[in-house]
Amino acid sequence: MAEQGPIGFIGLGIMGKPMARNLVKAGFELVVHNRSRGAVDELVAESPAIAAADSPATVAQRAETVITMLPDSPDVRAVVFGEDGLLEAMAPGGLLVDMSTIAPATAIEVNAALSGRDVGVLDAPVSGGDKGAVAGTLSIMVGGSETDFVRARPLFEAMGKTIVHVGDAGAGQVVKACNQIVVAIAYAAVSEALVLGSKAGVDPEKIVQVLSGGLAASRVLELRGPTMLRHEFAPGFRVDLHRKDLGIALATARERGVPLAVTGVVSQLFEGLAAAGRGDLDHSALLTLVEDLARHQVGS
Repeated sequence: MAEQGPIGFIGLGIMGKPMARNLVKAGFELVVHNRSRGAVDELVAESPAIAAADSPATVAQRAETVITMLPDSPDVRAVVFGEDGLLEAMAPGGLLVDMSTIAPATAIEVNAALSGRDVGVLDAPVSGGDKGAVAGTLSIMVGGSETDFVRARPLFEAMGKTIVHVGDAGAGQVVKACNQIVVAIAYAAVSEALVLGSKAGVDPEKIVQVLSGGLAASRVLELRGPTMLRHEFAPGFRVDLHRKDLGIALATARERGVPLAVTGVVSQLFEGLAAAGRGDLDHSALLTLVEDLARHQVGS
């Protein structure tokens, strides 16, 4: 059952657009804003339950609860603290749910600024990629107060399947950094395994079949193994965004005195992929960098 009044939604990219659609399917009305107008017009044309707003401030003036789904920390800071931003426009008693993946320190800064104005804040990044966003099966890791988490749970249930309150402000972003470490290393491992096996003369489809049935099984293999074999790298989650996320993980690790040796190496592989001009491809395109280094294309 939808809350009284519309929900604000800012950021209608690869992830944000299907998330907004799932909120409408669940019965919520939306007021939406995006930096480029095309995505806004597309959604407004799809449903009478979606209205357009010309700025973050306008969204906040028309919706008590606002969700943001933005690329990086500077984007979130601009939407919150910038001209026509949320900080000045959100009324006491409102709730900001930031579902972007950003630095934990930025999440804590936003929480402190809005909490001082009696506005609740949750940092609630997601995992599951574009497929999970479309299917409404995202994993959502939430930092902030328990009261605000309970208040936002109906929204999360419209967009995700695994919904966990992981701690105080910033904790959601810490867990997302942990998630991105595991995913990046998994892509590197799958890429190296496929190139090694293929260059040694084994059918890569058989490699995926066997690995998927044993201890090496993973969601990376399940969701991206077949597309990696076909060299289909249309972005579900771009290389450049994963590079950014690994930078967040490494910076957080330095702050906490935690060595991330393997993450550091894999981060450099992603840097190499971007340097090769492939930053806009799906992160599974890490396979192509390993192929370049081995001078062998999987399946050839």
